[in-house]
Amino acid sequence: MRHLLTRTTRRRVVGALTAGLLCTAGLAAPALAAPDAAPVTPTLTDGLALTPPMGFNNWNSTHCRAEFNESMVKGIADLFVEKGLKDAGYQYVNLDDCWARPSRGADGKLVPDPARFPNGIKTVADYVHSKGLKLGIYTSAGTKTCNPAGFPGALGHEYSDARQFADWGVDYLKYDNCNNQGVDAKLRYTTMRDALKATGRPIVYSICEWGQNKPWEWASDLGQLWRTTGDISDTWGSMLSILKQNLPLAPYAGPGHWNDPDMLEVGNGGMTDAEYRTHFSMWSVMAAPLLIGSDLRKASPATFDILGNKEVIAVDQDPLGRQGAVVSSEGGRWVVAKEMADGSRAVALFNETNSAQRITTTAAAVGLPQASAYTLRDLWRHTSYNTAGTISATVPAHGTLLVRVTADQRWAEHPPAVELGLDGSPFVEAGRTAAFTSTVTDLGRTPAGQVSVSLTGPAGWTVTPTSSTNAPALPTEHTLRTAWRVTAPEGTATGSYGLKLKTAYRSPTGVRAESVVPITATVVAPPPSGVSHLGDLPWLSAANGYGPVERNTSNGESAAGDGHPITIGGVVYAKGLGVHADSDVAYYTGGACKTVSAHVGVDDEKGGKGTVAFEIWADGTKVASTGVMTNAMPAQPLTADVTGAQVVHLVVTDGGDGIDSDHADWADAKLSC
Repeated sequence: MRHLLTRTTRRRVVGALTAGLLCTAGLAAPALAAPDAAPVTPTLTDGLALTPPMGFNNWNSTHCRAEFNESMVKGIADLFVEKGLKDAGYQYVNLDDCWARPSRGADGKLVPDPARFPNGIKTVADYVHSKGLKLGIYTSAGTKTCNPAGFPGALGHEYSDARQFADWGVDYLKYDNCNNQGVDAKLRYTTMRDALKATGRPIVYSICEWGQNKPWEWASDLGQLWRTTGDISDTWGSMLSILKQNLPLAPYAGPGHWNDPDMLEVGNGGMTDAEYRTHFSMWSVMAAPLLIGSDLRKASPATFDILGNKEVIAVDQDPLGRQGAVVSSEGGRWVVAKEMADGSRAVALFNETNSAQRITTTAAAVGLPQASAYTLRDLWRHTSYNTAGTISATVPAHGTLLVRVTADQRWAEHPPAVELGLDGSPFVEAGRTAAFTSTVTDLGRTPAGQVSVSLTGPAGWTVTPTSSTNAPALPTEHTLRTAWRVTAPEGTATGSYGLKLKTAYRSPTGVRAESVVPITATVVAPPPSGVSHLGDLPWLSAANGYGPVERNTSNGESAAGDGHPITIGGVVYAKGLGVHADSDVAYYTGGACKTVSAHVGVDDEKGGKGTVAFEIWADGTKVASTGVMTNAMPAQPLTADVTGAQVVHLVVTDGGDGIDSDHADWADAKLSC
């Protein structure tokens, strides 16, 4: 589903098309009959996509802009070779929508856009093949593709289009879902499967049905991968929502049939590098296709470092083909473990929250056999340690520790794993001293010797230890605790600031090791006394499922400031917050506030669509909530007692049915302090 409409607008249009509401009067659904030929019986022994496909797709970075052309595609193929991405496993250079002319030729065949591809698609395919790579192409299982320009889809032309693709040398087909005229999804996607098989050319078949009809339940004998969600966008909220939708589908994935949570956004600029490492780590532990969505001609070294991490890629490409399963997820602290072909486990400790969190599990919990000790390999730091069985770390906000844990006999060759932590409130008021306690804990089977710890802050901050920062040795499960006093200078602006907690130590064999954890301290101002509108107050953090959170307007669409007056059931509110599920807006209340109140509901801007639920949390405890609310319901008053809370979160969930058109309002939201 790739075009220039915003996601929620596009779904409204697509839904109408699917229902036939926007069809030309009297237009019949195109025939799906095959040409006169013996029926093809597909098999799963074709050897396609035995590991998740890896490659590139232009859509996330170029959409339908003129820069998507033959020169770009060839340039991407060149960069695959020059930057080592081909050697890392990336194969496919895929074209998305807008490669064709809006009309078929007089012979009914597809015509490449002569401005974008003056030498045709076969010439591009030949060039890509000359680099030892493969070419992918795009069309839709409808009368037109998803772009508003109306490029021709393949519905009713499956065998002819598949033959063209094969003749051009195409190796991969992404088959979208727009303008499908209400024809049964399984029938549409089965017809194209048969058409591709009839060509005799091995073409990986990507079913882009958006998860609308649960393709994981029926598509494993049709294609090699199927979309499980709507389109991803380059935001933390979008990536997180899609991740959560895809995680429960682990039983359906395996060699030759993969859950596809959509393409990578790594490097497009909407998330931090730490968030992109989480994105790449979690897609890999989910055995998801790894299709680069950024323009590699403009990519930073950090982007290439993430995309080219061979140890993380090896998790994704493991031949056993297991998708990682959730071990635990309490309080946004996720443990996801993936069984590997060599008996090891890839383990992701993923922190979805906005502050550093201790996340812990054990070798037994992730499915490893009992052993005296284990080797733990950090796949981002490329370092190995030994552990007595605990897998634990303080994981920064929105971060992921990805390790590979093995029960082997060589564990003693590595230094012991240690866990660093920092206890204390992450909130600091300028000019006032905050107290913290650091911990260094030996998780290994061997002792850590000559242990030291340091804590440093931004320039001008005062960071002073008030107890010992050294220990001669730490046996297994022993901890060095150090008290610290931290002061941000008077006048420090509110916002997030980085502190660095570091430990250094030696293994029994004399190997020097160190561990560093970045810690975020947030300088905050005391909440104002009296009653304040939340739409006018600064928030600590704001995560949104689509576009940014808007102050005193509705969510609108993906751009900042594109909302409308907040309107629920025809009633207009001058103040409040406009959000899109899944969303979480946090405010510092510093123990000085009493109540949060609002009128909540689905904004009228989405017509009859949208199902959401509202929650208010105080310091990790849910203190108020609604049931599922729809667009047909009037605003509901919601009030919560937040007495004594340091932080209040306003949360909107999707109501259990995905985030399509979930525009939610915290109308007239107020904080009383």
